[in-house]
Amino acid sequence: MATVSVSAGVRAALGSLGSTKTEAQQAQYRLATGKKVNSAVDSPVNFFTAASLNDRAGQFTGLLDGISNGIQTIQAASKGIDSITKLVSSLQSTVKQAQNEAAANRPTVAGTVALGKASEATATNSSIRDVALNKVLQGTAADATASSGGNLGLAAGSTTIRLTSASATPVTYDITIGATTTVRDLVENINKSGIATASVGNDGKLSVIGTGSDALSVQAGAIAGAPPVFTAGAATENELLFGTGTVTTAVTKAGSSATRTSLVAQFNDLRDQIDALAKDSGFNGINLLGGDKLSITLNEKTGSNKNKIDVQGDLLTSESLGIGKANDLKVSIAGEFSLQNDNDLAKAADSLTNSLSSLRATSSSLGSKLQVVQTRQDFSKDLINTLTQGADNLVLADTNEEGAKLLALQTRQQLSQTALTLSNQADQAVLRMF
Repeated sequence: MATVSVSAGVRAALGSLGSTKTEAQQAQYRLATGKKVNSAVDSPVNFFTAASLNDRAGQFTGLLDGISNGIQTIQAASKGIDSITKLVSSLQSTVKQAQNEAAANRPTVAGTVALGKASEATATNSSIRDVALNKVLQGTAADATASSGGNLGLAAGSTTIRLTSASATPVTYDITIGATTTVRDLVENINKSGIATASVGNDGKLSVIGTGSDALSVQAGAIAGAPPVFTAGAATENELLFGTGTVTTAVTKAGSSATRTSLVAQFNDLRDQIDALAKDSGFNGINLLGGDKLSITLNEKTGSNKNKIDVQGDLLTSESLGIGKANDLKVSIAGEFSLQNDNDLAKAADSLTNSLSSLRATSSSLGSKLQVVQTRQDFSKDLINTLTQGADNLVLADTNEEGAKLLALQTRQQLSQTALTLSNQADQAVLRMF
């Protein structure tokens, strides 16, 4: 095959045209893909660095799903605690309502004999009630006169009035009486006891009412011996205060509060709802109120460099909160308390207050964990954007630059074609000489 030679001008024009075409194709490819680095051939360092950054961003994107599920799990438990807190508040209202219905359960030692008489009231120019209050307890029985307050006639050996409340742990309160102690003094001291309250009615009769629903005893007697022992006096001692045949020991209320009885089922229903609500506070198979443990992975590393947060749940039930079951008995039994018993009601009220404190502490702990996880979620999103942008800076093309470059190359290509035409015309001019 014969070799065809071209002139230097044509050769230069062809070289320039080929180079321009290559550069134009490259600019068109960058505009089509949006990248200036499409393979390791274009720029090995930029290509592999961008690939590494995009891979890490992808790993964090995958972790975001787990973080999001973790947030929902914590929020589900938090919502459960909020609702349980409302139920406990309702239980408190039920207990308070029961406490307000205390009168029907108060043991009462009601006097049947007037400690003052109409004749004494006339002689002293006062009321029967005042006559009764002003009488001295201990000494020789005597009616009140214009010059003397009178005496009930308790034996000189009766030096103590003992109040006893037969609660789970019996409580006693002793009132010392002397030669000048009056019924008024006795009433005031009983009212200070915390066990009972006393009053004298307009009819002159003495009544003592327990402050709780436990059995109440009011006894006159003496404290003597070593160690000192209380010895109750004769029946007549109490009869002088309250009347013949009046029961003054282990006095209880025969009936029960109907209102309190009706509140037993209400209380227990609310209590059962706490257990049901706690069981329903899970998300995606994990219930932090059921004692489950939640682990949330926060970075893409493994081994000792792996970062995760563990949220250990609590087994939250009415029992774990210390909320016992209510019953309608007058005495408490294991695991239950009586709505008819004032002492049990007071303990139940304290227990519910402690339950609320425990719920607030658990809620605070979950809130702290939730804040950490949400912060990491925001951080991961920002880091993904940073990694993606960093990778884009290495491989993405500047479309404005590439577009302008392509336009310039197209112009240059046209000029190269014109130059090639001129070079060919110069060679053709030589042929015209023949």
